[in-house]
Amino acid sequence: MNANTIPQHTQLQEQLQDDLAELDSIEKRLFAFLYASTSIYFNGTTVDPVKAAAGRGEALTVFDEEQRKLLCSPDTGELLERLRQADKCGELDETRSAQVRILSRDRAQQADIPFDVASDFTRLRAEAGDVWHKAKISGDWASFEPLLDKIVKSMKHIASYKDASKSPYDVWLNEFEPGCDRALYDNFFEAVKKTVVPLVKSIVAHKYQPSRACVEGAFDPGLQWELGRELIKLEGVDTDALVLAKSEHPFTDSLTTQHVFVTSHVYEHDVLSNIFSILHEGGHALYEQGVDSHYNYTCLKGGTSMGMHETQSRFFENIVGHSKAFAPVLLDLLTKYFPERMSGVKLDAFYAAENRVTPSLIRMDADELTYPLHILIRYEMEQELFAGDITARDVPRVWAQKYKDYLGIDVPNHSVGALQDMHWSDGCIGYFPTYALGSAYGNQLAAKMIEEGMDFDGVIASGDLEPIREWLHSRIWRYGRSKDPLVLFEQAVGAKFDPRFYTEYLEKKFSDIYQL
Repeated sequence: MNANTIPQHTQLQEQLQDDLAELDSIEKRLFAFLYASTSIYFNGTTVDPVKAAAGRGEALTVFDEEQRKLLCSPDTGELLERLRQADKCGELDETRSAQVRILSRDRAQQADIPFDVASDFTRLRAEAGDVWHKAKISGDWASFEPLLDKIVKSMKHIASYKDASKSPYDVWLNEFEPGCDRALYDNFFEAVKKTVVPLVKSIVAHKYQPSRACVEGAFDPGLQWELGRELIKLEGVDTDALVLAKSEHPFTDSLTTQHVFVTSHVYEHDVLSNIFSILHEGGHALYEQGVDSHYNYTCLKGGTSMGMHETQSRFFENIVGHSKAFAPVLLDLLTKYFPERMSGVKLDAFYAAENRVTPSLIRMDADELTYPLHILIRYEMEQELFAGDITARDVPRVWAQKYKDYLGIDVPNHSVGALQDMHWSDGCIGYFPTYALGSAYGNQLAAKMIEEGMDFDGVIASGDLEPIREWLHSRIWRYGRSKDPLVLFEQAVGAKFDPRFYTEYLEKKFSDIYQL
């Protein structure tokens, strides 16, 4: 390097440091908008009065607009371009490189969408969410119907700005699970359909059903809530960094790794519902708390995708929670809180009761085996809505037919039918498939733990899940959004995703329980 190039090199280094400082400033401001919006949403689903919806929608729209202005501004685009060039020259460390890559992708997903289109969609989602909450209670599909058509129309319109070369539904599938499209999901759901549909029919035809007497009847809701608090602590969630509240539709979100929201519900006559809801949402919370804390206030905070997030929740709900090894732990907890009801209950009877296969109407309360069929139904209907083969008016009819075809049951009303989930009202069409994909990821992760020598069932039976949490933390959680889901998954298991781990697990477990 000659004397003339030294000042230039120094100037470039100074420019890079200035750019990184500006990046941090932008990230902090984006975090503040996210903090406000997430808090407003949490309050809206837990404590806000009914008439607060309009004001909440306007506030969320303002924060969404401010976030878009900052992220999508030409100055931010120029900054990210300079940093991408610096990254190509090897001047950014691994974390900075990931930060620039993810923030650039986040920007690209919004930058080409006209400002008024995005704002209108935010308002539409707020309105649809409010109407959905009321419609679910009253069973009034007609009130929600026009809003679903508007949601679909808006999402198709927005998809054309995101990537006009792809079908709109593929655009949204990739949005929720980067790297995934209908080809991947079609292959996966074909494997699920081939295994689960005939297995469910065999169980129904078998005519044998384990008794659920030990978990039926009234269980004090207050005691159930206390049991849930103890269970989420046993699961390993840091309760000093947790807000636990009640909502109509359980969900988990976070502001930082030290501030996580979990909501659940309690039904007096369904004690298992809250137990497995808590385990499910606790899995989400563990992921959020397990991300490298250095990623707080940046775009790398949080789970890498919806599917990988569902992997964690379904893992703790099903692979751990519904396992034979964990049954003694759950039975002991139930006996502690409800001694008169649970004392004397046999372990085998409890395990069979909690894993009873009963085709049912409600996705969130579905047994482990029939659950993916609920997702399959929604996946097929979402494609039909986006293709224009059906409209919102057709949804209840098609919904009822698919529930009859796949699960053999009739749908008596809209509240337990097409109005049961909040996702479509929130503009999350393309999200549902991640639930089933997440379940399947989990079985391959568990198989890898066993392959590497973990006494998997022994760990679960002990009630101390630390070895499992540590494995997941080291392979999945700590990376946050710094690695894309398929890359992260393949790195964790040393192989590509294979749905057979999931289908073979389901077939063996339920064939054993039902002695098929």
